This record gives sequence, C-alpha cells and structure tokens, in this order.
Amino acid sequence: MRILVVEDEPNLLRQLKSGLEAAGYAVDTAADGEDGLYLGSTETYDAVILDLGLPEIDGLTVLDRWRKDGRAMPVLVLTARDSWSDKVAGLDAGADDYLAKPFQTEELIARLRALIRRAAGKATSELVAGAVRLDTRSGRVSLNGEPVKLTAQEFKLLSYLMHHKGKVISRTELIEHIYDQDFDRDSNTIEVFITRIRKKLGSDLISTTRGLGYSLTDVD
Repeated sequence: MRILVVEDEPNLLRQLKSGLEAAGYAVDTAADGEDGLYLGSTETYDAVILDLGLPEIDGLTVLDRWRKDGRAMPVLVLTARDSWSDKVAGLDAGADDYLAKPFQTEELIARLRALIRRAAGKATSELVAGAVRLDTRSGRVSLNGEPVKLTAQEFKLLSYLMHHKGKVISRTELIEHIYDQDFDRDSNTIEVFITRIRKKLGSDLISTTRGLGYSLTDVD
C-alpha cells in the first residue's frame, strides 16, 4: 500500500516515514501544502496523512481542493491536542479520521490500516481468499492453516490484490500502489513476484487476464 505523508516538522516527518516503511508501506513525503497538494492530485495513494498546520497552503485548503477535484483516497488529519475546532473543520472538509498530536506511531498505523480496510469494503484485519489468509495487523500469511513466509514485496503485492479481490488489477496499478514515487516503473519485478507467490500459495490463486492484469480468486 502506498501512503503520502504531508508534514512540515522534519523530525516527525522522518519518524512517520520510518515507522510506516517498517510496517510495510511505500511512503512518499511532502514538507509543505503546495508539494502535498501536487502529489495528492497527480499520484495514486491508498491513504494520506495530512497535517493541518502547513506552510505555503494550509492542510484544510489542500484537503478541500482534493475533494472538489474528486480525489477520494482516505485522509487522516493530524491536529493540535486541544483544538476541537480543527477536528470538526477537518472532518467537514472531507477527512476520514483525525489524530491529535502528540501520538503513538502504533496508533496512527492502526488507524491507517482501518481506513484502508474500510475503503476496500473489508470489516476485519484478516483477508481471506480460499485457503489463504492474510492478517494485515500481524503481517502473517497462512495456507490451509500453515504459516507461509513471504518477502516484504510479495506481502505488499498479495495484500493489495486481497484488498481488491475479484477485480482485475493492472501491472501499472500494482506498481503505483506498492512502490514509492522513485521506483523504476519499467521494471518487470511485478511478474517475478507473481510467480513467487503462485509457487508458495498455489498456481490458481492469482489469475492473469492477458493485456489487462491480475486478479485474485477464491480457490480452495
């Protein structure tokens, strides 16, 4: 899953990027509202973490412009501890959740997982496709109840397909959602990871629709 973090405080920005990458997310960052607005308007993200007190363009304006432009990605806004008015304003502008500073990174990641899960129409942290189960909270994958070890990138790819089970996902979309902005998009690594996942979890789990992409099905 690919996340955009828009935060002007350098130490917090580094902390968030590090924590999110350790949790398995691809992370792009922006240190002001102008860059954040541009990235959120031109790139594809599974969720955004948006500070409201930004230089250049404030967070509420950024969020309002995204929503008016039809950008529907989940947005978690960061607010001052006691500023209830900021919380209300953020939700009214189209935020999906808020978190008051200071906060624990673990709580932020848990809220982020919930936002992404709800956006995909999933009710719990466990995603199921036939005999395959993936727990987004623990990062564990099992086949017929037995644990299966995946690499970080294999897990990211499988997780995205399981969040969108039944839909055909193009190679371009997979690249956009599991890698950060600097990834070489001409790489053939998606095909390599698909092959590895099939070997570990079954050749019928992921189907290829020629010319369109990949889809994940409920195969026992």
